[in-house]
Amino acid sequence: MQLARAGIAAIAAVMVTFSPDHSATVGLAVFSGFALVTGIIELAAGWQTYPSGRRAVPLTLGVLSVIAGMLAGIVIWRSTTFFFALVITWALVTGLVELIWALRERRAPALRSEARDSLVVGVFTVLLGLSLLLVPAQYALTYRIAEQPQAEYVLTGITIAVGIFGGYAAIIAVFLGIAGFSPRGASPVDTAPVASDASLRHEEGTA
Repeated sequence: MQLARAGIAAIAAVMVTFSPDHSATVGLAVFSGFALVTGIIELAAGWQTYPSGRRAVPLTLGVLSVIAGMLAGIVIWRSTTFFFALVITWALVTGLVELIWALRERRAPALRSEARDSLVVGVFTVLLGLSLLLVPAQYALTYRIAEQPQAEYVLTGITIAVGIFGGYAAIIAVFLGIAGFSPRGASPVDTAPVASDASLRHEEGTA
């Protein structure tokens, strides 16, 4: 699941980075694809890889992301205010849910590795929401550059916000990519039978 999420986050980061247009329309279009695919991945993983007692949170995260992606895909709603409202709400809600879930999962030694990944993603997602809260939606700064003194450029709040989202996607892509390729230690549940078998064979040999 980590590699799949890393892949879609990397695509979102590249689209934001290389797009000269950081408007609300472009930002919501990229976020729509990112949230939809991420949600589908979480739904599939929650249903297929988690036992029945641990499916609730992954499925909830998937549903929330799919809903956010669908809302972002409504073209007539794409505005600066809607970008801030939707992405901030999604980031804070899903980030806190994943963060709290990870803290609870860490109590089980067998789940600490997976919980660590969720914890980091949850923290960065909450930070995304908090960062966007600090950006004034109607901010506009007019400036000139030395090479073209007659031309005026405007740095807007939505430009900053879309850039922050792109940075978040890049960080998540790198982290989950590394996590996906990192070896996982065997859990105590997996190693216990092996240890018992080895002890039994040793006792039989001694006898």
